[in-house]
Amino acid sequence: MPRPLVPRSGVKLSIWEALERAERNNPQLKVAVAQRESAVASIQTAKQYPNPTISAVVGPQYSKMSNAGRGPSGLLQAYSVTQQLELPSLRTARREAAEKAVVGTELGIDGARLSLRGTVKQTFYQVLRHRGEVEVATENLRLIEDLRKRIETQVSVGEAARLELVRAEAEVATARTLMRSAQLREVTALALLRSSIGARPDEVLDPAGALDSQLALPALDSLRDGMLDRHPLLLQAKADVATAEAKLKTEVVARKPQPSVYTDYEHQPDLGFVRFGVQVPLPVWNKREGPIAEAVAERNRLRAVQQVKELQLVAALEQAYGQYQVSSQQLESFRQGVLREAEAALQAAEAAFRFGERGIIEVLDAQRVLRSVRLDYLSAQYDLQASLIDLEQLRAIDTVNNP
Repeated sequence: MPRPLVPRSGVKLSIWEALERAERNNPQLKVAVAQRESAVASIQTAKQYPNPTISAVVGPQYSKMSNAGRGPSGLLQAYSVTQQLELPSLRTARREAAEKAVVGTELGIDGARLSLRGTVKQTFYQVLRHRGEVEVATENLRLIEDLRKRIETQVSVGEAARLELVRAEAEVATARTLMRSAQLREVTALALLRSSIGARPDEVLDPAGALDSQLALPALDSLRDGMLDRHPLLLQAKADVATAEAKLKTEVVARKPQPSVYTDYEHQPDLGFVRFGVQVPLPVWNKREGPIAEAVAERNRLRAVQQVKELQLVAALEQAYGQYQVSSQQLESFRQGVLREAEAALQAAEAAFRFGERGIIEVLDAQRVLRSVRLDYLSAQYDLQASLIDLEQLRAIDTVNNP
C-alpha cells in the first residue's frame, strides 16, 4: 500500500482555531486595519489650521544724491506676518468628509473579516473533503488488491484464466493512480489553508472536523431583506457614497474666497511704518469647476457601484440558496439508501464471484459504482457546507463561535 503524501500526525486544528489564527496572522485583515488608521489620521489633518507666513527683509539704505540733498543712510528692515482665515463652513465640511471616510473603513474591516473567515472555512472543509476522497480511494485500492490476490490464487491452481489476473492488475494500477490524485488534491488544499491562516511552512496541520452541517433557513425574501440591511459591503458602499457627497460639499464651499490678514513693520533710518491689511483672492480665472465636476462624477460612480454590489449580492444569495436546497435533497437521497444499495450490490457481486456465478468484470463494475457513489456523497456534503458558508457570508452572520 503506498504511503500517504500528507502526514496524519500534526497540530490538531479545529475550525474555530483556524479562524482565530487567520484573524491574528493574515495580512489581508491588517491592510484593512491600516486603512482605518489612515482615515482616522485624516480627521486630525482636516482639523488643522493653516500655518502663518512670516517674512523678513533686511538691507542697507543709501542715496546717490548730492551731499546737500542726500537722505540719511543706514539699515532698512521690513517684517510681515500673514495668516489665512479659513471659513468655518469649509473646515466643517472637510471634517465631516474625513469622519464619514472613517465609517467606511470600519465597515471595510468588517467586510475583510467576513471574507477572510469565509475563505478559511472553504479551504478548511476543502481539506476534509479531499481527505475523505483519499480514504475512499484507499479503501477502493484495498478491495481491489484483495480481489487481485484471490484471482492470483485461483490462476495458480488453474481455477481462473490468466486474463482475469491481467484485468485485476490493470484495475489495481488505476486505483493506485486515483489514490495519488486524491492525495495531491489534499496537499494543495492544505497549502491553501496554511496560507489563509498564516501558518509556518514547516508546520504540519491536521484539520479535525466533519462535513455534516445543516441549517433550517427562513424564506428567501427574509434572507434578502436581512442581507440588504446589514451586509458590510453594502453598508460600506453607502458610506462611500456619503463620503463622496461630503467631499462634493467641501469642493463647493471651497469656491468661497478664503481671506488672509496681514501686518507688517518697516523701519527706515529716519522713518518707521506699521501696517495692517486684508487679502482676499478673487475667483476670476479659477472657479473650481474642475474639482467640483470631478467630485460629482466620483459620487455618481460610487452610486452606480452601490447598485452593482446590491445586484451581485442578491444574485449570489439566490444562487447559494438554490445550491443549499439541491445539496440537501441530494444528501437526503443518499441517506435514504443509495449508499447501502451500492454496498449491497458489491457484496452480492463478490459472493457470486466466489461461487463462480459471476466473473471479475461484474465485481469491478460494482466496485466502481460504490466508489462513485461514495465520492458523490462527499461532493454533496461539501456542496452543502460550501453553500452554507456562502449563505453565512451573504447574511453577514457567523455560526462558528468560541467553544
